[in-house]
Amino acid sequence: MNILIKSATIIDSKSEFHNTTQDLLIENGVITEIANTIKNPKNYQEIAFENLHISQGWFDSSVCFGEPGFEERDTIANGLKTAAASGFTAVAMNAHTNPVIDSNSDITYVTSKAANNAVTLLPVGALTVCSKGDDLAELYDMNTAGAVAFYDYKKPIVNPNLMKIALQYASNFNGLVCSFPQENKIAGNGVVNEHITSTKLGLKGIPALAEELQVARDLFLLEYTGGKLHIPTISTVKSVELIREAKKKKLDITCSVAIHNLYFTDAVLTDFNTHFKVLPPLRTQTDVDALVEAVKDGTIDMVTSDHNPIDIEHKKIEFDYAAYGSIGLESAFGALQTVFTTKKTIDILTKGKTRFGLEATPINIGNKLNITLFNPDTKYTFSIKHIISKSKNAIFENETLKGNIYGIIANNKVSLNS
Repeated sequence: MNILIKSATIIDSKSEFHNTTQDLLIENGVITEIANTIKNPKNYQEIAFENLHISQGWFDSSVCFGEPGFEERDTIANGLKTAAASGFTAVAMNAHTNPVIDSNSDITYVTSKAANNAVTLLPVGALTVCSKGDDLAELYDMNTAGAVAFYDYKKPIVNPNLMKIALQYASNFNGLVCSFPQENKIAGNGVVNEHITSTKLGLKGIPALAEELQVARDLFLLEYTGGKLHIPTISTVKSVELIREAKKKKLDITCSVAIHNLYFTDAVLTDFNTHFKVLPPLRTQTDVDALVEAVKDGTIDMVTSDHNPIDIEHKKIEFDYAAYGSIGLESAFGALQTVFTTKKTIDILTKGKTRFGLEATPINIGNKLNITLFNPDTKYTFSIKHIISKSKNAIFENETLKGNIYGIIANNKVSLNS
């Protein structure tokens, strides 16, 4: 791959060219020159866009693509196309499939489906067999096949002894254990946040306590066992406080929050729109404020789109029976930019790689090119025409977002939006 990128503003705090506008010459996929102006005597492909900005390639720590088993929701091929068009050069794909990804051969299958793509797919194996929560899955075998973490997507580990053993066992090969933060017996049959809105709508609520009890339990287990723990998609004030205290104790803990939990509150649920049915549920403004502050101060390590395509048959039905989840890759950048500055948004989108075993590659001479190309300044209303996913369950539909994506260049491949 030989290309010349013209007049790109570099947003990369790890680069010596951070906050400058430069030309970049790339030969055989490697950055060979960065300068104010570079001529093109070899007639390489030139890439130039209005108000072009570039950063290290973006990473999402939690996406679902459906395949294998739920191809009607989306496929790996289309999911990776969606990721590329949304600015992501790497995604961690959950075992939210049928059959569940819980063996060496399953990991090999999904990585082979994603081979030779501009986007790197990092497979997350199930923590327990079939994600049923009874017995540990083949963690080491999956690790040797390329699994970057182990997670029963949106399913809490009910048995604390099983979680204890998982942390102890995975520590033998530096494995990352993920634990969904919900105590099901407290959550009961709840479908939204337990608060004023749930009472007004007559919907059963999920108390913040359901999340916080599970977070507290898992942090106690981590302190006892050691190992590496990641708590995905926290949503309450108290969860933030618990994780902040655990980090002061130097525990090996990271956590994430879903973008929609930084943007919406449960007040949007007035018309029973199932696009807003997500897990953990949308909480209160107090929770949102605490989560945003925790992202800013680093208590929350990464923000995820929590991209989860759901077919219309499981989404456009009565609220109580609708499936949880929303697509989010396509709206991730635009939504984050309504909450944070561009600089902070890029910091958020490029964090978390090393936690999931992926090397970060700054925009410096001699490094392989792995970048996202974007314009941070445009505003638009997110609609179905912006959706690339096969499923259209978009929580950000009709929201005014900021910034658009030109594409990515990664893995020695150019993937630009038309």
